[in-house]
Amino acid sequence: MSREDARPPQGNLSALPDDSPLVQRAVTALRRRAQEETLGPGQPDLSQAHLLRFLRARDFDEDLAWKLLKNYHKWRAECPEITADLRPHSVLSLLHAGYHGVLKERDPSGSKVLIYRIARWDPKMFTAFDVFRLSLITSELIVREVDTQRNGVKCIFDLQGWRFAHALQISPTVAKRIASVLTDSFPLKVRGIHLINEPLFFHPVFTLIKPFLSEKIKARIYMHGNNYTQSLQQHFPADILPEEYCGKAVSIEELCREWTDFITESADYLQSISLMCST
Repeated sequence: MSREDARPPQGNLSALPDDSPLVQRAVTALRRRAQEETLGPGQPDLSQAHLLRFLRARDFDEDLAWKLLKNYHKWRAECPEITADLRPHSVLSLLHAGYHGVLKERDPSGSKVLIYRIARWDPKMFTAFDVFRLSLITSELIVREVDTQRNGVKCIFDLQGWRFAHALQISPTVAKRIASVLTDSFPLKVRGIHLINEPLFFHPVFTLIKPFLSEKIKARIYMHGNNYTQSLQQHFPADILPEEYCGKAVSIEELCREWTDFITESADYLQSISLMCST
């Protein structure tokens, strides 16, 4: 039987249980391809739970899931400055500064919602690689959730406090690597990128990143400006937004503390995948 004949029917299988025969066939087919070809140094994780991330990210299209799996391993191997050590200690000071939090509630579409506050990133203390590593750590943790695999992620970047020193951190190499993860190197569906409080001198940086982005991602980028309350709440109900962003949920400071604690508690898992990608 040829691979074409053995391929499970494509379609939206994401809602099916993991033990569904169609899901099992898709996992088996992807695992077979991974066993037939070299993904890179070290022993790749070919467990069902891991492979399902890539299948769900590409709506069970085997060819696209295989491409994503290869790109994921290639990107990690080529970016050791970001991926080799995902243990919390490498980003703990940035977390304690309140740079990053995750909303308690998902948005109405089921997406996980992340918030990044640029004003809490001191470019004298942390490089763009440090900041990127924190995003990768969060991504590796939330991608374990089946609901996040199915419904993706949305990000809110509060650019208040953006300075020239931040812009200097975003070289063409960094821009290309950011774009690579957003487009086709990590098994998460990026459902939306929302920028608020963006200053005029942020636009040259966005211009640098934009050519590397897919048209789909470009269409999902929203710039809300300084008077963002009404436009932001067209995408995120006030009930799930922090009070600092005209919402009714807990403060962003509490969310940052809780996510810092969660990352710290996940140290063993993060160390295990650090070792995997550095061998």
